[in-house]
Amino acid sequence: MLNKVDYKTQAKALKLPTKMIVDGEAVTALSGKTFPTLNPATGEILAELPAAASADVDKAVAAARRAFEDGRWSKLPPASRKKVLLQLAAVIEDNALELALMESVDSGKTINDCINIDVPEAINSLRWHAEAVDKIYDQVAPANDATLGLIVREPIGVVGLVLPWNFPLLMLAWKIGPALAAGCTIVVKPAEETSLTTLRIAELALDAGIPAGVFNVLTGDGPDVGEPIGRHPDIDAVSFTGSTETGRRFLKYSSESNLKEVVLEMGGKNPCIVMDDVPDLDAVAAHIGNGAFWNMGQNCSAISRVFVHNDVKDRLLEKLTVVAKSWTVGDPLDPETRIGPLISATHFGKVSGYLGGEGRVVTGGKAFNGTTIEPTIMEFGQHDGKHVRQEIFGPIVSVVGVNSLAEAVSLANQTEYGLAASIFTADGTRALRAARALKAGTVTVNSYGEGDASTPFGGYKQSGFGGRDKSLHAHDQYTQTKTLWIDLSGSNEGF
Repeated sequence: MLNKVDYKTQAKALKLPTKMIVDGEAVTALSGKTFPTLNPATGEILAELPAAASADVDKAVAAARRAFEDGRWSKLPPASRKKVLLQLAAVIEDNALELALMESVDSGKTINDCINIDVPEAINSLRWHAEAVDKIYDQVAPANDATLGLIVREPIGVVGLVLPWNFPLLMLAWKIGPALAAGCTIVVKPAEETSLTTLRIAELALDAGIPAGVFNVLTGDGPDVGEPIGRHPDIDAVSFTGSTETGRRFLKYSSESNLKEVVLEMGGKNPCIVMDDVPDLDAVAAHIGNGAFWNMGQNCSAISRVFVHNDVKDRLLEKLTVVAKSWTVGDPLDPETRIGPLISATHFGKVSGYLGGEGRVVTGGKAFNGTTIEPTIMEFGQHDGKHVRQEIFGPIVSVVGVNSLAEAVSLANQTEYGLAASIFTADGTRALRAARALKAGTVTVNSYGEGDASTPFGGYKQSGFGGRDKSLHAHDQYTQTKTLWIDLSGSNEGF
């Protein structure tokens, strides 16, 4: 770790990307239009980026289609794709500090998180999927002596990858790892607010040996870039991470165009259950703080609702207060800072609207400079109202007392979402029974987290469907399954 002065000095010296990558070339938008990308902490303009439109989407898709059909990537032996992807991971590692600084100034994420979580996890994800390329076997069907049934995987084709603004680099890695490993060619749309690291990774991908046309990046807004990707007749699949509202649009775009496959990873209103038998409330409070305040609560799997047994509720609230106050608010380029600005003034306005009105503010509740909200704990007498129903996407957690595990599970499932959940109890049987009953894609026991690279990530209900990020399951959504049915009965050899 460097100090704050060192990071700020190096951030000022960054050479930021200002062009898109299409067919292996750095290009501007065909219209010549640009838009500014801002530093959320200061409001300053970092760079002017190309404002792509439907014509740019057509150009990028055509390049991706040519690259896919001529086999420069899709027909490479799996071991050859693995080698290139491992080289990409190595090149990213060589440029880790640059990428961490770029991610921090573009998104408002703390440099501590960028250095210690986002960049290393992105590298790990790419390496994991690269190593899986030549270890995923096809299958032979149990047919009969006169027939051979082969079940083989083939890359699905041209894939649109539409990214969120909260984890720009990490979500890019989660998607390009399995998509490129499968042999697909890609057209990536980063979030309008956070495009810089995606552009830089695309540049590094060319250096690492990814062929031209395989990895294309377009910058711009949803209507001008996202919708044309969703409607494009020559894109075979779209993987989207973002809001449930936008996810619905991609289903509509698919239904009104070529019925392309759509994978959605969307919102969450994630519950955490704390029972009265937990042996260490300090540890529980630390896990909840990490789950609720990490990345300023701008995390689809963030702990947003805590259901705690009334016998330990007051003690837990005391310990949560201590934890919340330990999350230092400040400059994201200061390595001591744990809470930086929210992504934009618009999002700040939305989240700050939850600071008043219903509920009792146990700790926190203050907003700073129109950019930042301190870690906030609020207590509610019942599971009702907007705080416990709506996705806040900020550092605000709601606490509700319960009298039993059954009550907690019932309330936890009273949401339209089903992405993640946590349960803390010393009783292993109760933990497993509750984990099975919770309607969520990931349930952690006596911890908060999202598993690791080997575990699938995705949700139930309106948190998403169509596939999973991470793990071997992520490869499924970027491949087609084909049956080859071979008749062997025509042989005259007598066997």
